[in-house]
Formats: sequence, structure tokens, C-alpha cells
Amino acid sequence: MNAADSVGAMTNGPSELLTTAEMGEADRLTIKAGTPGIDLMERAGIAVADAVSALSGRRVLVVAGPGNNGGDGFVAARHLAERGYEVGVSFVGDRAKLKGDAATAASRWSGQVHPAEPAQLDGCDIVIDALFGAGLDRDITGQAKAMIEAINQSSATIVAVDLPSGINGGNGAVMGAAVKAQHTVTFFRRKPGHVLLPGRLHCGTLTLADIGIPASMLDAIKPQTFANGPALWGARFPVPKVAGHKYARGHAVVVSGGLSTTGAARLSARGALRAGAGLVTIASPTDALAVNAANSLAVMVRPVEGAEALADFLTDKRLNAVVLGPGGGVGAVMRELVLAALASEAAVVLDADALTSFADQPVALFKAIQQRHGGGVVLTPHGGEFNRLFKSLSDDPQVNSKLEQARQAARASGAVVLLKGADTVVAAPDGRASIADNAPPYLATAGAGDVLAGMIAGLLAQGMEPFEAASAAVWLHGEAAAAFGPGLIAEDLPEALPGVYRRLFDAIAT
Repeated sequence: MNAADSVGAMTNGPSELLTTAEMGEADRLTIKAGTPGIDLMERAGIAVADAVSALSGRRVLVVAGPGNNGGDGFVAARHLAERGYEVGVSFVGDRAKLKGDAATAASRWSGQVHPAEPAQLDGCDIVIDALFGAGLDRDITGQAKAMIEAINQSSATIVAVDLPSGINGGNGAVMGAAVKAQHTVTFFRRKPGHVLLPGRLHCGTLTLADIGIPASMLDAIKPQTFANGPALWGARFPVPKVAGHKYARGHAVVVSGGLSTTGAARLSARGALRAGAGLVTIASPTDALAVNAANSLAVMVRPVEGAEALADFLTDKRLNAVVLGPGGGVGAVMRELVLAALASEAAVVLDADALTSFADQPVALFKAIQQRHGGGVVLTPHGGEFNRLFKSLSDDPQVNSKLEQARQAARASGAVVLLKGADTVVAAPDGRASIADNAPPYLATAGAGDVLAGMIAGLLAQGMEPFEAASAAVWLHGEAAAAFGPGLIAEDLPEALPGVYRRLFDAIAT
């Protein structure tokens, strides 16, 4: 097993997430290379039948739709009947309008096909949702909606084909109504809708089935969206070397707020140190110097008062990553500090108050980012901060997904944008994006974002590129929270990191 396989095993399968168009291209290229489309459909249907066979219950209803998703359902029905299951097929639409491989799959089903009615669900142990796949781009209405509502009210175990019907494969949105499945079987690669909310909440246990599409097809497709995990960035993660020393692992700086708001900076500093930065310094206003020093051991504290002093401090090129915003205060003073940091050669992480301070002057911030000659920049807004800083995107009805919002924000700003949430998206100006699916609910606690900002800086200080550093920090943040469990507070996150690192380093070394 190589390193990529090892770290990939720590996540839920391969990292690439394919749009509907990209999945269609994978199918097309595979068929062009000599694999008939009906063979791909047969393998997909068998994978669904295998998933059903692992469940209890013998009475199965396949609710099939008018496209290839329905074709997969017909294949599953046939194979389950051959295995001795009591199988019925309920069809939404006009069966006579089936085309291509779906029509062929339907013709191979020798059992009855009934026009869909909710009453057909009565007495079923298992329902196979084969109505609509990831390509759905319109709201569901009429009989299809009635069947989805009935499926959700049923006591049967629900197995969705490709994606629960009613979930948009590109953005995870509910299109009028959506099946709430206990199990989902998808093919070749996951789609963004499997990972983004609310789509992820509708999928239940997700199985990724190999249906014979070669992984080499990804070389032609060149996907830009990825599930966040070590398979994406593990090969570039800064693992400590025996001959290494602290100065080789970078020096992160956290800019502290005034006396009453120093806790956020200390959380960030601890996060940077635990993330592996060789040295961490809190740049502190004079009035907060004593409290910062009294509450810091391995973290150093230096007096830095105002933007001019920060600019002078950062002329030391050993200080190669800086965090601004946590507990820093909103207003002109913070704007000046941010601009001073952006004028340096250090990588910059802007969080919280640093972002809100530019809510009315976003162009000034973006211009400073785009004109700088230093390291990379990472912006880490939560939803409210994002809406304030990127108001034009938030108000644009055409930018209707979290993924697209983050991508466009990255292009507009010239920075890597980390849009927080249970499905945190990290987007780079070049179009790459990662989506996290490992954040437990315990992360919804004060100060967790401050720790995350520090962790990003800690990885930047060690030489990771901004997109990889931000993505890795998000994943590590989620893993640390999950490792600690219920009762988590922000102070616990850095202390949970060593165990996560141990597991990660073991996988990378394999």
C-alpha cells in the first residue's frame, strides 16, 4: 500500500467529487473505450442488489423513474428476484418513453410494472429509490413528489440509487422534496451533493461501488472538487524529520486584541503550536502584555503596539505566518493592522474581526491581497462574516450553493476562502475546492474558530501551500473534536491533536 492509499483509507473513499457533467463524461469515455453502457448499468444495479441483500427483509419495492436511475432500479429488481426476493416495481412516468440503456434494462425485467401509487409501499420491508439521480435540476412535483413523501413516511428501509431522489447532485439542495434514505449506493466517485448539507443528511450510510470505470478517466476529466481528507493533502503534509529543528518548522505570529479580549489570541497561538509550528509568538498591545505573558508558557509574547510596530516586527523574515482577527476588535485600527500584515512577506490568516472590519471596504482588502508579494492569504469567515464581506455574492440568486459562493469569493479576493460550517468549504482562486464531512456537532462552541485560524497558520509556517494548509487544518480540527467528544470546549481542541497526528503520521509512513 502506498502513502496515498494509506491516508485515503482514513477517509470515506477517494477524494474526487464529480459534477453531473463530469460523471457523464466518465461514462462517455468508458463507453467510447469499449465498455457498453448497458454493462455499466448492470454493474450498478447489481451493486444496489448487493446492498439490499445485506439488509433484513424479503419484500422489496423498486420505485423507478424515467431515466438511467430507473434503469439501475430495473436491474436491481431482476437480480433480487433471481435471489429469491419478493420484488415489485412501481414506475413514475411513462414507461414507453424510456430510452437507450434504461429501456434495455426495463425490457429484461419480466415481472409486472405498476404505475406508481403510495399505497404500493404498504407491507414493504425495503424500498429502492430509483426515481432520480444526481442530475436532477428542477423541483419535484406531482406524482413523483407524492411518492417521495410516501417513501419518507414508510416504515421500510430505504436504499437510494446514486443519490436520494430530490437532492441536487451539484449543491446538495432539496429540490422541492427529497427521499431520506438509510443507505445510498453511488458509482465510481461521490458527487458534491453527497457531502454538502442538507444532501449529506439524506444519504444515510454511503457505499461507493466500482462499476468498471477506470480511475484513469480522471486524468481527462480533471475534477476540481474534492472531499476533504488526507487523500487530498497528505502527501504534502509536514511530517517532522529526525534531523529537523524548531527553526525549520516556521514561526507563527498571532496578533492579540486589547486587555479584555486576549483569550481568542491565546487559543489561536495554542492551535498554531499544536499544529506543528516550531515557534509561536503573540504580538500583544502593551496593556495586554502582562495577561498574555502570564497565561503563555511555550508561546512567546512580544510587545507590538499598532500597525507601524507590526510592520516593523514582520520585517523579520523568520516570522513567516501571521493571524489577525481573533478578539482583535472591529474598525480602523484592525484595518491598518491587516494592511500592515499584507505588506509583509509572511503568509496571512484573516479571521473574525479582521474580516468584519472590511465589510464596508472589501475592495480595499482584495486589492491589498492581489497586489502583495508575500506568502498566501487565507480568509476564514463563518456565514455571517461571509455575507458582510461578500455581500454581492450573497445577494446573487445565481450563486446558489455554498460551494459556488466560496469559489467565487476566492476568485474575487485572490485569497483562499474557508467558508465555515458543518460542511466547511475551502476554495482556491484557481477553482479547486474541498468539502469537509467530518465535523461533529461539538465544534459549535465559542473559540473553536480561533483555534482553527491558529492551526492554519501553524501549517503555513511549516511550508504548506494555503489551499492544502486550510483544508488540512479543517480536517484535523474536525478529527480532534470527534476524538474528544461531548463536552468539548475550544481549549480541548489543541490537546486532542497529538492523537490525531499520531494516526495521520502512521498512515503517511505506511
